[in-house]
Amino acid sequence: MTLAAAATRPMSTTAYASRKEIFGWAMFDFANQAYTLLIITVVFGELFTTVIVGDRGDDYRFANLLWSAALALSYLMVVASGPVCGAAMDVSAGKKRFLFISYLATVVTTALLYFVAPGFVWLGVVLIVLSNYAYSMGESFIAAFLPDLGPPEALGRISGFGWALGYVGGLFAAGFTLVVLGEATAENFDRIRWVGPFAAGFFLVTAIPTFLWLRERGTPQRLPAGQGYAGIAWRRVGTTFHELRRFRDLGTFLVSLVFSMAGVYIIIAFAFIYGAQVIGWDTTTRNLMFIIVQITAAAGALGFGVIQDRLGAKRTYLLTLCLWVLAIFAIWATPELTAWLNAYLGLGWQPQELFLVVGCLAGLSLGSSQSASRALVGLLSPSHKAAEFFGFWGLANKLAGVVGIIGLGLLQSVVGLKASILLCAALFVMAILICLAVDQNRGSRAAQQWEARELASLTPTKES
Repeated sequence: MTLAAAATRPMSTTAYASRKEIFGWAMFDFANQAYTLLIITVVFGELFTTVIVGDRGDDYRFANLLWSAALALSYLMVVASGPVCGAAMDVSAGKKRFLFISYLATVVTTALLYFVAPGFVWLGVVLIVLSNYAYSMGESFIAAFLPDLGPPEALGRISGFGWALGYVGGLFAAGFTLVVLGEATAENFDRIRWVGPFAAGFFLVTAIPTFLWLRERGTPQRLPAGQGYAGIAWRRVGTTFHELRRFRDLGTFLVSLVFSMAGVYIIIAFAFIYGAQVIGWDTTTRNLMFIIVQITAAAGALGFGVIQDRLGAKRTYLLTLCLWVLAIFAIWATPELTAWLNAYLGLGWQPQELFLVVGCLAGLSLGSSQSASRALVGLLSPSHKAAEFFGFWGLANKLAGVVGIIGLGLLQSVVGLKASILLCAALFVMAILICLAVDQNRGSRAAQQWEARELASLTPTKES
């Protein structure tokens, strides 16, 4: 362990969980990537905008706006309910139960996407809202287990392993879909409509190890007479807002996270739509892009997890944001860069071919930034309030989704999708500037001091 890692929490007492339990935790990332990639990123998003809604003479701007609105509404629902669920999980020691409910809800609503045919626009909107809400809640619930799996200085590696395994799961799920189900076109609709049931089935089966091996370590608290979990949860949420003043570095980081994840959510929701509508790629290029992004994202999550444990989570997070800024400008300038390279180097590239190269940088940024942000929340959060603060991590993520996706949807309806992608670069720059004020060591000490006071208050004295 390096000095940078040791400085984060020098008096770590959390032991490593078993390898089987860590693997079971990471398998949830493996399983739920089927939803992220097949429904939000690769297949159903393109199918919804280009086939189910279609081009109404406006370059798909209305379809893109509907897609944005559906995702933004689902994230807004998470913003409203996530902190309450996080507090309720802490009180009832019910993280695993909440995770299971979100898992089943995601499976059912995703399978029902089979019935969304061309023209059934509002059925598609409702099911996307419900399925993405359930999936997003599950993301927050599974993250709340992270601090229990090892000492703080190892959270980068553990989180990176989860993200990397998730991208491997996505590679399996979406790779099978692209080969067997084919293109997201009207002509192929009878086959490609099975993407919903397949994603649901993949999630249902491959998440089983999570519920077999992941442990619930919390201890249920006794409820005061006449009070329920909802009331206690709301009071704890209010207390947490108040106590964030003690954890100012965590609060500042969460603000930075709103901006950075707004950019990430835009990329997740619109990258393949951008490829179809702006770059004009063919099926072969789309499939190659999918493979490239999965491999580079997995490499980024693993590689930067190791780097994070050496440099510190904050520095790693800032580095990934700088990579994102470069990636966004490269995405925006792909047609012009292609023309310039062809003119000055005598190449014969098409924009879609250069877009594959840009995809490597985007994939590397995608896996590393999400892993680093999740681990940094764990480092800055007291372990006894982990579920509650990870609820706020989920809130910051989904608030970012609301701001970013609806902002992109409105902007592209005015200036088009190509120009509006620059919004992502602006969001990442804002995230960098805000994060510069975060002191990781100070924030970690604040969490450790809170834990010490909490332990002292719970330890009985000899007189008692």
